[in-house]
Amino acid sequence: MNTLMDNLVGILTVLGIFAVVALPSLIGLTHERRVDRQLREAGAARSEVDRPSRPQGFVTTTVTVQS
Repeated sequence: MNTLMDNLVGILTVLGIFAVVALPSLIGLTHERRVDRQLREAGAARSEVDRPSRPQGFVTTTVTVQS
């Protein structure tokens, strides 16, 4: 009976340590998935909105060296 209790305590100890080690990783994974979902939803909502095109307020030029 004593051996059974020792084994049970050992198994529970290992499971507890595993949970403590794995918990931050699982929380981070959940947070990343939530952020990804929010970004996808925001991108979809932004692409659905028809915004009028506005002229750019700057001019670009190309400078080349004359040889």
